[in-house]
Amino acid sequence: MSRYINPYTDFGFKKLFGEEANKDLLVDFLNAVLPPENRVADLNFRNTEQLPSNTVDRKAILDIACVGENNESFIVEMQKAKQLYFKDRALFCTSFPIQQQGQKGDWNYKLDPIFLVAILDFEYDEANERRKLHRLVTLKDQDGDIFFDKLKLIFLQMPFFQLKESELVTQKDKWLYFLKNLESFDEIPAILREPVFEKAFNTAEYIKFPPAIQEAYQKDLTAYRDNNNVVETARQEGLEEGEAKGLAAGEAKGKIETARNLKRLGVDQETISKATGLSASEIDRLN
Repeated sequence: MSRYINPYTDFGFKKLFGEEANKDLLVDFLNAVLPPENRVADLNFRNTEQLPSNTVDRKAILDIACVGENNESFIVEMQKAKQLYFKDRALFCTSFPIQQQGQKGDWNYKLDPIFLVAILDFEYDEANERRKLHRLVTLKDQDGDIFFDKLKLIFLQMPFFQLKESELVTQKDKWLYFLKNLESFDEIPAILREPVFEKAFNTAEYIKFPPAIQEAYQKDLTAYRDNNNVVETARQEGLEEGEAKGLAAGEAKGKIETARNLKRLGVDQETISKATGLSASEIDRLN
């Protein structure tokens, strides 16, 4: 068993950044990845179940939602698996803090800033020329000038982070190094021996959890690993079967069988679609 928990699990991520006692860790992390002009001094956590005003509308479950001292909204998410329409989903999540700012009566539509920070455990940018570890997205016009500076989306594609301990310079470097390697550490690296990271390591030390919390983490870790293994196995089986048969019909049959197995294992529809290429309607029809 690893000494420290896996921060890519729901349990691990929320243990580090989603508890009131560790709010200072989240503040330090955000200040490391946000633009300098958007640094935060304090945060208040919000209910992460965002309910739209119309009960017919879909609700969104966010990993961490909080508000800054100047009423700016922060959504912080850990995304473990590649999804279809990920950009659409990111914008959809930001729509809730926008709607919540609406006021009845005489309102001038002035909005407070909104930030989405998404840590991605996968490579979203597949084109070589667009592969970026840290992508800051804002609304700009056709000349590249800022049109609206109150909505900023930050994507961190963790597979692109390859720095070694001796190469770390900034606080962002240190946080990404911490997140990327936490589960593999046996002790605190020398470069991370500073109060904020020492607290993060202390928070993440598995042996310090009571038995019930250890059990909850183990279940979450198992689900995380199973999901990764299922997706990778499905991808490999699809490739091998396609290569062996070399026929479209054989490839289609393999995708259907893989999708059927994934569905029986309880894998979500978006992941199945991404692993097999089947549409949502085709997956729904599978027994």
